[in-house]
Amino acid sequence: MKRASLIALGGLAVVVTGVYGLSQTEGGLEGIWRTATATEGPALAAPVTTASAPKQGAPVETAKARSIPAMTELQSVGSLSSDESVSVAAEIAGRIASIGAREGEAVKTGDTLVQLDDALARAEMANVEANLRLAQSNYDRATTLTRSGAGTERARDEALAALETGRAAVELARVRLDKMNIRAPFDGTVGIRTVSVGAYAQIGQALMNLEKIDTLKLDFRLPEINLRDVHVGQTVLITVDAYPGQTYEGQVYAIDPLLDVNGRALKIRARLQNPGNRLRPGLFARVTVTGASRGNVVVVPEGAIVPRGNDVFVYRVEGGKALESKVKLGERRAGQVEVVEGLTADSMVVVAGQGRLRDGAVVEVIAAAAEPS
Repeated sequence: MKRASLIALGGLAVVVTGVYGLSQTEGGLEGIWRTATATEGPALAAPVTTASAPKQGAPVETAKARSIPAMTELQSVGSLSSDESVSVAAEIAGRIASIGAREGEAVKTGDTLVQLDDALARAEMANVEANLRLAQSNYDRATTLTRSGAGTERARDEALAALETGRAAVELARVRLDKMNIRAPFDGTVGIRTVSVGAYAQIGQALMNLEKIDTLKLDFRLPEINLRDVHVGQTVLITVDAYPGQTYEGQVYAIDPLLDVNGRALKIRARLQNPGNRLRPGLFARVTVTGASRGNVVVVPEGAIVPRGNDVFVYRVEGGKALESKVKLGERRAGQVEVVEGLTADSMVVVAGQGRLRDGAVVEVIAAAAEPS
């Protein structure tokens, strides 16, 4: 009996040792099943279930397609000029006695800009005034004599002619004297002068420039094809390199009736206010002419557009998947592009991360682009 028990215990130890040895081989018990399956066929195979990791979507940024009112916009470039501009010059030659306005100073209409030496003009004025008084006395005496019958009509007529000549001489001298004082023809800002006190100014010589810049003019051109799209009263938006990011607004007030025959272009002039005189004549300007309304259009950020050959696409995000949509584009403006076909408003579109996408790919939205104001 003891012998049988020992034999049974020994057999159990062998079995345990064998199982332990098999468990140390590659694959453990699973390896045993694979071995049994390979040697004895499918009947001995047992299913092995392993947990699979959840599928991770491609990270993307999105933005919402918006519906906004659209206007016809015409692009051009132009140049700013003063509302009024004049080169101040002398009408009578003379020595400059004084300069009444400093460079860059604002002046009013009638303010003295340059005073010429008027000593000779004043002496001439005194001479002709004396002659006028004598002519007046002679005329009065001739008139009295004619009424009394002691004088002739001819003598009175000659005295009247001398009186009229004297009056004309006084007026001429007064005008010459007045022109020695060169005044501002309008409110404006004095520019850089080219003369100094003591210099002799010739007739027509430019002395300084005067600019009216509280209001500016804008001259630009558009192709003849836009003749029906532009009219007086239209709003124009202007940007200049001197103040990046700032937009100024003006209005078209004149369209030249004659087209430029060299470029077949419309010559257009607009006017805009210049508060603080920040803008200056001569600045290069980029011009946008706002035309008639085209109704509402769908716009998306430019980053949403995916070009491919001759076509363009966007990826819509629906149900956690990216769906490829072929679209037709319209005008571009300030980082936005019109989509005239292939997309509806309020659709969520991918604006970053499209390089890893294909139609139907699972996506994970990690950020949404802020909507422009």
